[in-house]
Amino acid sequence: MMIGFPALMYYFWVSLEFHHGKIFLPSSYTKEGLADFLQTEILNKVVTAGLPTVKATKIYMGYVLFSFILAQVMPGPSVHGLPIPSLKGKRVLYHCNGLSSWYLILITSAVLHVSGIFRLTEIIDNFGPIMSVAIIWGFVMSTLVYVSSAINGTQHRMSGNIFYDYFMGGPLNPRIGHVDLKMWAEIRIPWPVLFYISVSCLLKQYELTGQITGPQAFMVLAHFLYVNACQKGEECIPTSWDMFYEKDGFMLIFWNMAGVPFTYCYASVYLMKYQLTTGEAITHSLPYTIFLYVFLLLAYYVFDTGNSQKNRFRMEQNSSFIVRNAFPQLPWGHIKNPSYIKTKHGNSLLTSGWWGIVRKPHYTADLCMSISWGLITGFGSFLPYFYFCFFLVVLTHRVSRDMERCAKKYGDDWVRYCERVPYIFVPYVF
Repeated sequence: MMIGFPALMYYFWVSLEFHHGKIFLPSSYTKEGLADFLQTEILNKVVTAGLPTVKATKIYMGYVLFSFILAQVMPGPSVHGLPIPSLKGKRVLYHCNGLSSWYLILITSAVLHVSGIFRLTEIIDNFGPIMSVAIIWGFVMSTLVYVSSAINGTQHRMSGNIFYDYFMGGPLNPRIGHVDLKMWAEIRIPWPVLFYISVSCLLKQYELTGQITGPQAFMVLAHFLYVNACQKGEECIPTSWDMFYEKDGFMLIFWNMAGVPFTYCYASVYLMKYQLTTGEAITHSLPYTIFLYVFLLLAYYVFDTGNSQKNRFRMEQNSSFIVRNAFPQLPWGHIKNPSYIKTKHGNSLLTSGWWGIVRKPHYTADLCMSISWGLITGFGSFLPYFYFCFFLVVLTHRVSRDMERCAKKYGDDWVRYCERVPYIFVPYVF
């Protein structure tokens, strides 16, 4: 994974940049043919157009630094996480200023673009080099976090296998000042970068043609909804499984710093690159376009309110619930007097709202949004569907692991819960 996924990212970048998003294969599978393919089709193109540059480093690392400074200084509520067993039940405090930081980032980027100090179109113009910087930074930050945890004695659940431990991580809650690096990397970097890649593609389209197509605007809307949801609901993150249990290693750090923003963006980049190379923009019939917009917004509604219902219920159980009116607050996002099953283990299993209909409503909505990102591009390339396919595999594995873990943890209470909520993703189907 640590070698294969970065290599796959470069392969897909070459596909988008030089092959209209098509999957390209060696002409011969002999040793010489494979070596020539690797040299000619991958390495030469990466060296020519994809290596890090000073400009790319300034763009990506400038944002990373700016985001970190905002995480330190911007105002926002503080929320306690769940009691952590390795810290003898201590509840870590998280400073949730993502929303104020997000609004300032939006204002700053608009000023920079309009003033000409930094045109946002430079992001797509330097996409390959910026991706390379992000990949390198993913390795660098993973190493720094791992080494510092070894020096500071903050490693947890180590296996003794250095490669596995590096991948999964050493520390649980690494911090600089009051910034939790794990939450910062999960919320503040990947989604805003993804959004600005899409914005850059849209602005590039307008700069070249004086027009904006429905599909390109669709992707900006889709990514805005996602990043805004993360920022406006940041106070719900401290009680999540990632914060409570997952260690901060290469798996999380690289994925957030490079994997998410530079693979989930393929739909936006494909739309832009296709128009640049063919001279024709991808568009669809009005009914089809309207259908996808409505489909996206409905899926987002379930995604937003489903996550809100679960996390606010968990925060109420944890006595950390706070009322926030961040935009948008959607109807049915907070369930008053919810029904639930109190387990002998001490935890409560929510059986109200979307969670009384299926066990994983947020996953269903997430998958619906991800498939819409592909459908808006048509069927000319697999790459816009990579996110959906990858996400489907990851969620299927995660759900099966979660079901098995909960069955062992809760026993008869889990049987009762499954009888109460029998479907996982889709009512009466699965």
